[in-house]
Formats: sequence, structure tokens, C-alpha cells
Amino acid sequence: MGTQAPENSSPAKDERSAREKAIDDWLPITSSRNAKWWYSAFHNVTAMVGAGVLSLPYAMSELGWGPGIAVLIISWIITLYTLWQMVEMHEMVPGKRFDRYHELGQHAFGEKLGLWIVVPQQLIVEVGVNIVYMVTGGKSLKKFHDVICDGKCKDIKTTYFIMIFASVHFVLSQLPNFNSISGVSLAAAVMSLSYSTIAWGASVDKGKLPDVDYHLRATTTPGKVFGFFGALGDVAFAYAGHNVVLEIQATIPSTPEMPSKKPMWKGVIVAYIVVALCYFPVALIGYWAFGNKVDDNILITLNNPKWLIALANMMVVIHVIGSYQIYAMPVFDMIETVLVKKLHFPPGLTLRLIARTIYVAFTMFIAITFPFFGGLLGFFGGFAFAPTTYFLPCIMWLAIYKPKRFSLSWITNWICIILGVLLMILSPIGGLRQIIMDAKTYKFYS
Repeated sequence: MGTQAPENSSPAKDERSAREKAIDDWLPITSSRNAKWWYSAFHNVTAMVGAGVLSLPYAMSELGWGPGIAVLIISWIITLYTLWQMVEMHEMVPGKRFDRYHELGQHAFGEKLGLWIVVPQQLIVEVGVNIVYMVTGGKSLKKFHDVICDGKCKDIKTTYFIMIFASVHFVLSQLPNFNSISGVSLAAAVMSLSYSTIAWGASVDKGKLPDVDYHLRATTTPGKVFGFFGALGDVAFAYAGHNVVLEIQATIPSTPEMPSKKPMWKGVIVAYIVVALCYFPVALIGYWAFGNKVDDNILITLNNPKWLIALANMMVVIHVIGSYQIYAMPVFDMIETVLVKKLHFPPGLTLRLIARTIYVAFTMFIAITFPFFGGLLGFFGGFAFAPTTYFLPCIMWLAIYKPKRFSLSWITNWICIILGVLLMILSPIGGLRQIIMDAKTYKFYS
């Protein structure tokens, strides 16, 4: 498999029939390849800095100072390393580009197995994120409404706010590809920096609570253990942008002299600096100010000044609009590929309109039905984020490059794999317990 690659590389472009080429030019991921390096920077920021950043102080309160800081820093380093691997592997076969995560999987594990390993996980992550973001968007809109009203208006159910939020996506999801959503994505990236800054700035302004307590949140031993596991999932979720990284890189032009990995890596570095500026201050200052009294969304803990909290919630809404689109794009690509290549539907506006509208409606329906936000994150986070972000890139690297045993590369990858597998096993346990506790008191469609 590895040996045939060079011969196929030059005529690979011409092997596609005219129809296939037309389809590739129409599909969202491959249709537009003129992105600049800074597109990759803000697409990556938008994909990575989720609303998860607002739950970091809460995660800290379940981990404590030492482990909390350690987990934050180690996750940042490991995910930057695996992201570098993905960027490198995008064009490792001369003349061919792996534009989608599963294409890289197929190259590493074989045609059939590669699909089965990557696609289910990628779909769980992308659809999972979209559902969670529907909930976040709806809840933040509701919070915005409640803060502005201050108890003077009629109480509106979260359900309706999720519907209002979804209405934006019925329109935006019709934008054809990544480059066409770059404006939305830029706005989202700016917002994520802004509300992170508001979150830690307002915490500094409030100062330390007089009776601040840094003991672990839970009092019972099982509570502490499960809380610890759940918090690991929250932190893992905070660093999950890898599912869309190849798809983002696919939009950057590439020539033998200037491969796409150079501008892409530049964008990634900028994105990671922004991510650190968002995450570390929020997690550390939020925990420093409120200790274990912090809510699972720090904006709820910071109730004053009213206008600032309202503004921050609106920023979260705008950011989540952008993130939803970034994560939905690869899903649209998969849906449209299947419809056009397997089921031979004619590519065009009608197909796009129907397919994408059904998808948005589906994520909206699930979000309205199960809005227990935090637990779902920890649960999905562990199952699918840990592999796609922490160790799948390492396994592919080992499978493709076959580094010597006990060489630095070999050892590094195995460390990441072991940590990633532990994370995958432990964090859903914490998340599931949280879901069960929430579900006890939950009323459907409230």
C-alpha cells in the first residue's frame, strides 16, 4: 500500500471522471481552496474554544489546584502535538491530499476498516457538539433575556429559545463551504476571546469570596472520585478541535514549493496562543475567586454587573453560532457525499436545502428533548473526543511512519495513547453519573 503511492501520485488528478470532478468541486470541503493562513487561525479558535471554557472553573473545583493545573497544561501540550501530526499527515503522500479525517484513516488502516474506525467517532463528535451547542445557544439566549428583564417579563421556556437559536442555522447552514462561513467564524473567534476576558475580568473585579473554600466540591468519597472523572471529560472537551482540522486545511491552497502545512501550522500556533489566553485565566482566576462555590457556567456565578453579563451571554450565542457551522460542515459533506455518490442524487440547491434543513431540525429536536448540558458533555467528551483528539492521530502516525521502537517519537506516541485511553475510559463514568443525577429531577419539554 505504501509502495504504490508515488506511481499513482501524478496522474491521480486525471483519474477522476468529469462527473466525479464536478461533484468534488461541489462538495463543501473540496469546493474552495483559496483560504489564507489566518482563516485557519480563526477557524481553529472557533472550533476549539467551545462554551466549554466557561465550565473550566467548575472542573477545577472538582480537580483541586494541583491536578487541575496539571491536567490543563498536559492537555494543551498533547493536543498541540496531535494537531501537529494531523497537519503533517495531510499531504504525506506526494500529489495527494487527505481532505477528510476518514480519508487519512483509510490510508492508515485500510479502505474498509479506516471508515469504520473514524467515521462513527467523527460523527459522534460533530453531531454531539452540534446538539450541545443548540442547548448552549438556547440557554445563553434565555439567560440574556432573563438578565435584561430582571423578573419583569413573562417567563419563556428554554425550549422556545432553542427554537429561536435554531432558526438562525436554518439560514446559515445553506452557506456552501468553509470559506463562505469565514466571516461568521471570525466573528465567533473574536467573541470567544471577548467573553473569556469578561469572565475572568469580572472575577478579578469581584475579588476573592470572603469565605472562599478550595476543598474539593464533593464531600463523599464516591462523589469526589466521580467528580474527578467528570472534570477530566470537561477538560478533554475543551481541547477538541481536531475533528475538523483536516477539513480546514483542505481549504488552503497547496503547491510543491509551498505545501498547505506551512500556512496551516502558522494558523494553528496563533490559534493555540489564543486558546491559552482564553482557557488559563478563566480556569485559574474563576477558581481563585469562587473556590468550590462556582457554578458549572461561570457567567451564572457572576451575576453583576447586569449589562456585562448580558453582553457576555450574547457573545456566547454569537460564538456558538459560528462553532455550530464549523462542526456541521464536515457532516454536511458526508451527507452530501453519500447522497450524490452512493445514491446518485443530482447535486444542486434542492438537495442541499432539504438535506441540511433536516439535519438542523434533527439537532434541534434532540437538544430540546435532552438539555442536561454538563453531563452530556462529559459523557460524549470521553467517548469520542478522547480518541479523535488524544490518540487516534498517534495510532495513525505509528501505523504509517512506523518509528523505531523506543525512539523518541515511538515513546511520545505511546504516552499519548495510554493517557488518551485512560481518559476515554474514566470520563464517561463521571459524565454518566451526572446525567443520571440530573435525569432524576428532569421534566420533558419543560
